Amino acid sequence: MGRWRDGRGRLIVRAASGEVRAPVPLEISASYRARTRGLLGRDSVDGAMLLSPASGVHTFGMRIPIDVAYLDRRLTVIAVRTMPPGRLGLPRLRARHVLEAEAGAMAGWGMRAGVRVEVETTP
Repeated sequence: MGRWRDGRGRLIVRAASGEVRAPVPLEISASYRARTRGLLGRDSVDGAMLLSPASGVHTFGMRIPIDVAYLDRRLTVIAVRTMPPGRLGLPRLRARHVLEAEAGAMAGWGMRAGVRVEVETTP
């Protein structure tokens, strides 16, 4: 897996049967500057944003509620939470990456604790 660079890709979420449940457009924020900016000032999200490395997030300055999925180093979901604007999420000890998306989106993708996701980067 290595380290990612800022850019775009796809988030792959598989069903228990192994079939791809949802290929999701993904924005990768790996630099300090991109992680700090995150989703601030946006009115919507096209797919999801991956913050890496990250173990926690806040929603100060955000205009919309978001779903947050905490991932371990193997890209297994540790927890999924919905956060309204103006909140501070506590860091997760085992989390190495964080996914953010519009509130409600992750449930539709089948994201829950124990699900393992894949990240495909776009060259």
